[in-house]
This record gives sequence, C-alpha cells and structure tokens, in this order.
Amino acid sequence: MDLRNSEGKPVDPVPFLVVTLLAFLLIYAFGPLYLQAFGVSVDHGLVVCTAVFIPTAVAAYYQFVWTHRPERRGIVTAGQRFGRLWYGLLILVALSLLLSLPFVFR
Repeated sequence: MDLRNSEGKPVDPVPFLVVTLLAFLLIYAFGPLYLQAFGVSVDHGLVVCTAVFIPTAVAAYYQFVWTHRPERRGIVTAGQRFGRLWYGLLILVALSLLLSLPFVFR
C-alpha cells in the first residue's frame, strides 16, 4: 500500500491501519450489543455503528496519513509523548466509565 501525505511524501501505512482496524473491531464488536441494551434493533445498531466508524476512519486517515510530517518526529520529546499517552489512557478510562453508567443504574 503506497500512501502519501498532502506533500506527496510516502507515509508508513501501519499506524493508520492499526487505528482503523482497532476502531472497526471495537465499534462493531460492542456497538450493536450496547445499543441493543437500549432497545435498538441489531439492524439499526449496525447502521449506527457504520455511521460512527466512517468518520473515525476518515479522522485516522487525516491524522496518520494526510497531515503526517516525518521530520516532526525528532521535535517531540519522549516526555511529551509519554504525557500524551497518559492523557489518552485517562480519557479511555473516563469513556469506559461513562459508557458503563447506563448498566449500573438499570
């Protein structure tokens, strides 16, 4: 797969593929079941999951391919990368707790 950024430079497709395929896995594995708990049919749940997945894949393409600048990697320090990872984990935990609230107060 030959992906190029907005400047025409080749970009490694692995980060884009990992994020997109992980999003696909999570959205389609848990989305219909989660929506079914709220009374949404499986057919409508799959439509909603598709409506969520497509913008997610587009955002991943924009972030990891279109705007990727290989020369910026040296500018970002390890401490900054670790900070972003830490904030990402906090957001993931908060999102998990938020998504589990309807099942706790049922």
